[in-house]
Amino acid sequence: MTTPKPSTICIGAGPAGLTAAYHLSKAGAAVTVLERDPVNVGGISRTESYKGFRFDIGGHRFFSKSREVEALWDEILGDQFVNRPRKSRIFYQRKLFDYPLKAFDALMKLGIVESILCMASYGKAKLMPIAKPKSFQDWVTNQFGQRLFGIFFKTYTEKVWGMKCTEISADWAAQRIKGLSLGTAVMNALFPRKPKSKEATIKTLIDSFRYPRLGPGQMWEAAAAHVERHGNHVHRGHDVVGLSRDAGTGRWTVTTQDTAGAKHSYDADNVVSSAAIADLAEYLRPAPPPEVLKAARALRYRDFITVALVVKDKGRFDDNWIYIHEPGVKVGRIQNFKSWSPDLVPDPTLNCYGLEYFCFEGDDLWTAKDEDLVALARKELVHLGLAADEDMVDGHVIRQPKAYPVYDDHYQANVQAVREWIEKDMPGLHLVGRNGMHKYNNQDHAMMTALLAAENILAGHRKWDVWQVNQDAEYHEAGEDRSLALDSGRLVPSRMAPARPEDISATRRADTPTWDPTAARPASRAAGRLSGRPRVCPASPGPWCRPAPLWPWSR
Repeated sequence: MTTPKPSTICIGAGPAGLTAAYHLSKAGAAVTVLERDPVNVGGISRTESYKGFRFDIGGHRFFSKSREVEALWDEILGDQFVNRPRKSRIFYQRKLFDYPLKAFDALMKLGIVESILCMASYGKAKLMPIAKPKSFQDWVTNQFGQRLFGIFFKTYTEKVWGMKCTEISADWAAQRIKGLSLGTAVMNALFPRKPKSKEATIKTLIDSFRYPRLGPGQMWEAAAAHVERHGNHVHRGHDVVGLSRDAGTGRWTVTTQDTAGAKHSYDADNVVSSAAIADLAEYLRPAPPPEVLKAARALRYRDFITVALVVKDKGRFDDNWIYIHEPGVKVGRIQNFKSWSPDLVPDPTLNCYGLEYFCFEGDDLWTAKDEDLVALARKELVHLGLAADEDMVDGHVIRQPKAYPVYDDHYQANVQAVREWIEKDMPGLHLVGRNGMHKYNNQDHAMMTALLAAENILAGHRKWDVWQVNQDAEYHEAGEDRSLALDSGRLVPSRMAPARPEDISATRRADTPTWDPTAARPASRAAGRLSGRPRVCPASPGPWCRPAPLWPWSR
């Protein structure tokens, strides 16, 4: 007699939630996906539309070091990818500088005097580097010199995170622009070399990427359709308002409210949640213990607004996006949607720019009227010289709450408190994805947490520790086996800590259970594991289990 596969409810139809649902559906398990958005799936990777124009929320390059994730993208979307050149530049003093920085381009555009001062500053940094750099400013100054730091890093970083560079930990800088320095930029300019493999590519240096023809939402609409073709359900416009577990049966009940105000209840053996931890804690009935609820409510998020401006296409720039390092404007980055895919813009005589404003929910920017935000965006675009006022055709505002988890002084202890309580008292509740785990990971890493969580559900026990999936996981092939290197990089800027953790990576022992995420790929995979703290290691840890804080962050 065949044992029935466990049923699952996925809270959230973003990359993590839909990846889990997709994988479980393929295995023949019953899945129900609950999504708050009444129209779109994809979460922050959705594609919004307005009068035929399509908008990517934040820009999503489909590039991964994981062959498994790349293959999954192909499996879901087929031939609907377009290959796009990767081009992004820095706007500073009305000039566009190549990014990643190219030494000669930067120094020539800065002018002779400024270039000399920058080289002198770089020389000083090499001769007298800051010992044991603690802050983002310290680390970048050691790599590029104080003067280039002030020009190309300070303004944008502080706009994005709402924190001073002297308060952001050096660990994030090391992860965010790992492998790069002015010296590296000079060598790349003089002796350009193609990396031997995708795995050898510094992420910041990739020169091309794949992109869904109609935006990233096309990927997740296809995944949702696949889930439904397997007889499962994706309910849009369903806002979760309650979540409880029956201690007797071990089954979960999720209560939602639809757009008409009607309540619905769904039961399952497991719940996969990509909802923000702060929101999840409010859903649970009975409420978590006071100390856990306090920890969840203390978690903070960075939000952003995209103002999409439709303009007459004058070909002013062809970048995918440009970083705005001008301190006199509030915009932090400008997307060029036509450069992501021409099919995002329905009229070839027009273009659409997405001006991104980083903020906190409830601040003056967030609460501004749409018409005022459109007026601000128009004014700043003209001020920057990137469009003329008479070229403006239309505008549309998109607000994205909880875009990035904030790593403040206490986030780690808060996440740990919630995580430990869930693992001890809430069996069958699986946290995945960016906000679900309070990790600012990329789309492919969110997908990997979901794949591993789905494997745990199908196995009926924890084969994989999803908390060890980090934003810079690298996949190496060795015959029929793969190992997932999990090092402890930081996913978002964190305020400086008294001491820096070691970067640790280790490979899971050879007796790792096999699994078959897709039939087309080898069944055996060994996963590297990195301990977060001693209490999350196995009962009899091997030499690969070492204590280190879980601080992953990167944009």
